[in-house]
Amino acid sequence: MKIFLLFICVFISGKLLAQPSDFLLLKKHDKTIASFYRGTNISIITTSGVGLTAEIRSIKNDSIFLTQYIVRRTPTDIGEEIIDTTGSYPYQFSFNEIKSVVLPGRHFNLFSSGASLFGGGVVLVVVSGVIYVADRDNFSPALMIAGGVLATAGYFLARKDNTTAMLGKKYKLVYVEATANQNQ
Repeated sequence: MKIFLLFICVFISGKLLAQPSDFLLLKKHDKTIASFYRGTNISIITTSGVGLTAEIRSIKNDSIFLTQYIVRRTPTDIGEEIIDTTGSYPYQFSFNEIKSVVLPGRHFNLFSSGASLFGGGVVLVVVSGVIYVADRDNFSPALMIAGGVLATAGYFLARKDNTTAMLGKKYKLVYVEATANQNQ
């Protein structure tokens, strides 16, 4: 009897873990960068300009079904505040409506570094200009050129975005069907 129950438990648990699910692959030049499947979070920007971070509820045919949760601080009966889910919004998008995907993981923030370089370079150029007007003997043209180079490098770094994958030539969102078609 015990062996029979053990066999049933193993068979049922194996069947439960083997449930396939459709998923999406984010590819860069035919190399997989990230995969998205049911239960994971995804951050997208649609062709209409809607930015959305939500949990994937389902992926079927040419559509992705998302749920965005509203998480807020709510007061309790004793006057304390807790963080609670107060609601949710369901969304459905076609894969053709997705313009870009925010890459998962941690990334170095090039925008902040570029903005710092740009600001520092502008300050050096302005200070060098003031010194040129006030006291030409202490003016350093090399410092003014270095400030201009730093400001230019900072400008181009601040424009580069390494966290968002714009779908098109370089990045592709590929749908992988892992479930058997129910109609057949």
